[in-house]
Amino acid sequence: MSNAAHYWSRDYVAQMQALLGPDACRKLAIYELPDSFLLSVIVPVYNERDTVAGVVERLASTGIPMQVILVDDGSQDGTGDVLEGLADGQGVLACRHERNLGKGAAIRTALGSVKGDLVVIQDADREYDPSDFRYLIQPLLSGEADVAYGTRYGHYDRQLSPWWHQAVNGLITWLASIAIGIRLSDVETCYKMVPREHLAAIESDLRENRFGIEIELTARLARRGLRFTERPIRYQHRWYGEGKKIGWKDGVGALWCILKYGLLRR
Repeated sequence: MSNAAHYWSRDYVAQMQALLGPDACRKLAIYELPDSFLLSVIVPVYNERDTVAGVVERLASTGIPMQVILVDDGSQDGTGDVLEGLADGQGVLACRHERNLGKGAAIRTALGSVKGDLVVIQDADREYDPSDFRYLIQPLLSGEADVAYGTRYGHYDRQLSPWWHQAVNGLITWLASIAIGIRLSDVETCYKMVPREHLAAIESDLRENRFGIEIELTARLARRGLRFTERPIRYQHRWYGEGKKIGWKDGVGALWCILKYGLLRR
């Protein structure tokens, strides 16, 4: 057992419960993973040659048994070569789009290969910290919720993004909450964790190729009557000069998706 995997073991959890008490361990998300547990992590990648290897390393450092699916979405900066070096044919898989199709297309491609009990999406930059997965896994394993989202607007350890970015995200989230019928604080979050069977039930219906997938996933999961929960996560905003890709056109696209999948229920 690796050092990181030890923190999910029965012995470690028992030690912490004896030291801190069950209530404190629950609040700190210290718990045992089932013996056969597997988390599938979908990583859409587009021109992230300098960051993707570090992200895979951070995923491994969590100690969570996982399957990592890297999807090179038509990168032109040598990212594909990096992914080939990372893929081992077992825990880390890599596939490629010949041209850039978008985040939604990358997610849809990866869904055909997922094997985990739970599935989560991870961006290939350093904005999100995989060590926060423990907060999303916990309510799903306990039966408290069916879907867990990580919210960037509830944690003290968060680098502030520009005011206009927060304002647009807030507007989109507010409109989506009304149109879809569930109250969320961060519908555009990358960290969406869902049991595999729920994603399999909507996989053939998914249509969005780009960032509209965030709205479509939420709407289609909500239509199934699933229980959503949000957990605070850490977030380090990346600037456009550092490679951030989402722009104003994606905001307009999100509004259209709110209308299409929320109000019109396509």
